[in-house]
Amino acid sequence: MTVWIVLSIVAVVLSPLVWLRPSRSQSGRMAMRIEARRMGLAMQLIPQDWPHWLPVEPPSPCAQYHRPRRAREPDTWSYWQTTPGNWVNQWREPCEDARVLPHLLTLPPDAYKVEAGKQLIALYWGERGETEVLHSITAVLKALA
Repeated sequence: MTVWIVLSIVAVVLSPLVWLRPSRSQSGRMAMRIEARRMGLAMQLIPQDWPHWLPVEPPSPCAQYHRPRRAREPDTWSYWQTTPGNWVNQWREPCEDARVLPHLLTLPPDAYKVEAGKQLIALYWGERGETEVLHSITAVLKALA
């Protein structure tokens, strides 16, 4: 009887430690973010005000993967993915930029937005998939930077 009481007390004391352990999805995201850092991408969680016309509202805050731009006078643009492979600008006009569109079509379905500012190019992504997806994202950001 004493053994059962001691085991019960030990179980009650150790049970909160199980809650501190990250879940499988959290561990996968951490591994993905570390691999992105190795590939030269930076990552941060950014709160976003998404356009009301998106069919499915992406999460906020959302993971933003970015890298610096190289051009001296870079152009600035933003495109949102409304359905897989369908990229539109803020006025919901389809992307027709021949330099950008082929790269955007290689992005995964859970890539929500790609924007190019004066200093960096960023991708807002749902972080689903394996490292092959991360390799394609890195290639796109490198090509458009």
